[in-house]
Amino acid sequence: MNLESPKVTVQKSAQELFDLLTDVKSFEKLMPDNIAKFEVIGDDAFIFGLKGMPEIKLKMKEKVAPSKVVLGAASDKLPFTLIANIDTVSDSSSAVKLDFEGDFNPMMAMMIKGPIGKFIETLASNMSKL
Repeated sequence: MNLESPKVTVQKSAQELFDLLTDVKSFEKLMPDNIAKFEVIGDDAFIFGLKGMPEIKLKMKEKVAPSKVVLGAASDKLPFTLIANIDTVSDSSSAVKLDFEGDFNPMMAMMIKGPIGKFIETLASNMSKL
């Protein structure tokens, strides 16, 4: 299952945005209003929970400065990655698009497609808060 957020322009250079997204503490600012839990559990991992959804542990998997940040689920129960693709627009602005790639059975995919789609859209639209 692959989902994409809309591309969002942020008033930060690609390197600035990359630096913010490689700091897992920054993700707390991106979370939707219905967040039930957010906890940093290391330099490269955090746990978050949305109301009505199980808690998910995300871990930094790959960093390609200044264009790509890959987070992955730390559990094999929900195998997925969240990829932030950053493009330079100018010296002081960049564009970012989030890609969600998950390997789920059809029933699970059907249940989570709506909430996950909304979640990554919210993460992208909150990029300006960083």
